[in-house]
Amino acid sequence: MSASLPAAPATSGAAQPDLQAVAVRKHYGAFHAVDDLSFSVARGSFFSILGPSGCGKTTLLRMIAGFLSPDSGDILIGGKSMNNVPPNRRPVNMVFQHLALFPMMSVGDNVGYGLARRGVAKDEIQRRVGEMLERVSLPGAQNKRVDQLSGGQKQRVAIARSLVLEPTLLLLDEPLGALDLKLREHMKIELKQLQAAFGTTFVYITHDQSEALVLSDHVAVMNHGHFEQLGTPQELYYEPQTPFVAGFVGANNRVAGRATEVNGNLASVTSEQGLVIPARAIGKVGRGDAVEAFVRPEVARLARHSAVLTDAGLPCYQARVSSLLFDGANSAVLLQEERSHAEFRIALPQTGEFADLCVGESVSFGFDPQRAVCFAAGQP
Repeated sequence: MSASLPAAPATSGAAQPDLQAVAVRKHYGAFHAVDDLSFSVARGSFFSILGPSGCGKTTLLRMIAGFLSPDSGDILIGGKSMNNVPPNRRPVNMVFQHLALFPMMSVGDNVGYGLARRGVAKDEIQRRVGEMLERVSLPGAQNKRVDQLSGGQKQRVAIARSLVLEPTLLLLDEPLGALDLKLREHMKIELKQLQAAFGTTFVYITHDQSEALVLSDHVAVMNHGHFEQLGTPQELYYEPQTPFVAGFVGANNRVAGRATEVNGNLASVTSEQGLVIPARAIGKVGRGDAVEAFVRPEVARLARHSAVLTDAGLPCYQARVSSLLFDGANSAVLLQEERSHAEFRIALPQTGEFADLCVGESVSFGFDPQRAVCFAAGQP
């Protein structure tokens, strides 16, 4: 799904997108932080912007929030242009990584702060704060101090403080980054459930692919100020459209070489070391082209006898175990292919079949060529 085309106007029979960006640019001298970017976010969806540090995702989020103004283009929220609309007049709230809760205030006062600033009556504030705390699983927490809360509870208070104002958009700037791993995994599930329960449109930025894939209805992979690909998590994972997306989303074994044969949508990629990898070509790939091939660790099949693979019609490679990476259900093995000495990471099946695998052991591996992908080198 291309993100480079201008966002299409909503048709009369379709719901108005909650967020649209049309040809938005933000440059700092010769540096293009956001470069002619257009996209739209459907009402009530969870939309993530995924990319490495410096790709422009925070700049984009700050333009949506109104803290920065685009050099050109337009941002529309609820169908209305936000040009020259200050942050406090936009139907948007933001949750930061460090939450910015007021430590001197109670939980109830934190959640009701925005309502009080709007002049809402005290009785109404108490009612809405109580209802919101119930909805984020913190019933009766109004009088607690912020320092009495766990990290996860503070996250829920920050979200409650934003959602009680009923924004069109909730912007989340790497909100789980300061949490420990166990709590981060738990909060991913909670965030997804909260968004589904409230139906508010969430726009989430992260450099953590797991967060983006688990949480989102759609993900934009951002690189050097533009979207490399925009699609569902499944589309990004199984059908990457650029080498950057293939290498950034999920783990991958990368083989650089030349397309020595092209037959239909399959190319034979031959590395300088003589390793030949069959892979499905994405985009235009011609014989003799410099290419990059990608094979995910979990699509490869491991065997102690090569006949198991050849009987299944898979290409077969001989290798030696160089390292075992035990991580429970995510365990893998590092192999060195015997002819080329190329290193491959292969996910270990959870059947226990290879529980006794040893470093130095000779094994075979293979994969379905249609589940590997290759791109012409230098493809954007």
